[in-house]
Amino acid sequence: MQLHTEVVRYGKDQAFSGLLMKPERATGLLPAVIVIQEIWGVDEHIEDVTRRFAEAGYVAFAPDLYAKQGERLAGLDKDRVEAVKAFLETVPPSAWQNAEERAAAMEKLPDGPRQQIQQTFATLFGGLDRAEFATMLTSAAAWLRDECAYSKGQGVVSIGFCMGGALSGRLACLDPQLRGAAIFYGDAPSNELLSAIQCPVRGFYGGLDPRITNAVPGFAQAMKDAGKDFAYTVYDDAQHAFFNDSRRSYHVTASRDAFAQTLSFFHTVLG
Repeated sequence: MQLHTEVVRYGKDQAFSGLLMKPERATGLLPAVIVIQEIWGVDEHIEDVTRRFAEAGYVAFAPDLYAKQGERLAGLDKDRVEAVKAFLETVPPSAWQNAEERAAAMEKLPDGPRQQIQQTFATLFGGLDRAEFATMLTSAAAWLRDECAYSKGQGVVSIGFCMGGALSGRLACLDPQLRGAAIFYGDAPSNELLSAIQCPVRGFYGGLDPRITNAVPGFAQAMKDAGKDFAYTVYDDAQHAFFNDSRRSYHVTASRDAFAQTLSFFHTVLG
């Protein structure tokens, strides 16, 4: 399929930017899907997911949460983030949470790359202003509904992965006009925020991802108690990040089912 693709600026003073895709030959206005990045930013995987939703007939928009005024923040340029991701793919999953094990693996790297990886790792996993991400996302939803030439006046939904999954749930709490939110292996929003959710929410989780998945039944009960529409699927033999086909955690059957469910969900809530 031929797609129209552009990098756009939006928000107050055009401070934010993101990747937009839509079917080239589609006429008229289209509903929109906000694709929210993993901690790795708008990388090739997120670009590909954005492309899939555009090919499904939506305006697909991936805000770049690491960019200001069209430029990546210091230390978060794509090459630096890719280096951290590549390093973590070479160590056991336990090293992600075990600082000593991770440090021992880093010591085997040459001095220059090691210092850069350490700096970017520290920023990604402890130095991000996630409160500002919420502003970027609510601004993106408003821009798509109110200003975007391809989706003005149409419904908007969100989908996010890992960090982005948590932000998709957060967006549902902050944007009363959001039509639906999909959370892929992301932390649930706090119980204090659930009462503000006005849209259906769907979740997809890996059974081998206990840190995230063990909290899901409690989230489901809190949503039920608050009278909210939430349903979820746990894939027993899938790990965290099972949808990311660029990583060793990729699980093809879980990904296929989750994507099919998400397309059906978005089609229903967007009419």
